[in-house]
Amino acid sequence: MWPNIKEPQIKDISLFRYERKYFISDLSKGQVEMVVKNHPIIFKEIFHERIINNIYFDSLERNNYVDNVEGSKDRVKFRIRWYGDLEGEVLNPKLEMKIKIGLLGAKRTFKLQPFTFDEKMSRADLQEIFRKSDLPEDVLTLVLQQWPALVNQYRREYFQSMDKKFRITIDDKQRFLAIRSFGNTFLSGFKDDNNIILELKYDQQYFMDAEAVSNCFPFRVTKSSKYARGIYGTSGIQMS
Repeated sequence: MWPNIKEPQIKDISLFRYERKYFISDLSKGQVEMVVKNHPIIFKEIFHERIINNIYFDSLERNNYVDNVEGSKDRVKFRIRWYGDLEGEVLNPKLEMKIKIGLLGAKRTFKLQPFTFDEKMSRADLQEIFRKSDLPEDVLTLVLQQWPALVNQYRREYFQSMDKKFRITIDDKQRFLAIRSFGNTFLSGFKDDNNIILELKYDQQYFMDAEAVSNCFPFRVTKSSKYARGIYGTSGIQMS
């Protein structure tokens, strides 16, 4: 249920929210934006688009990947996130601990020490970053058990409904790279410039309204994990 983790780490269930994902392969980004902007509850862009980078972590046996493929309802995963260029100096990285219970999700976010991300990055380097950062003891203990499993990057746009009950993100220009524990060429991976992922996000108190909002989209809700797609797409690469 919780691979290497005995409890979900967030006690207050009210902090969890819903996320509905739509994997869109038959429309352009402009067409998807038009659908969002023409929605009856009126979505407006609330933030400038930006490039998101992630390093995902997993157990050595890739329990998170297996749980996702098998449809486990309760999962915990770690990732490092930053914005802008993928390689080079990372000035404001964050460690995110994502917790999923059924259809609900939440995350804990922690500041990390700045670092340089390049082909020399290793698991030992990442562990040293964790140790030098001001992480809670329980989080540090858990993340030191994890292994770097995947790097991904994508472009994201942000929207919010006029009543501020619902938020939407649109992701495209996806890039996936294998990452090893020692030595990375970043040549092993793939790009996805054709598919788009839209996420509808809302707090628990708006659950009853969400169905009507979702029904106005000409998309179908799908299970879409960037991490699982990336691991599958780079499955010929072994962590060493």
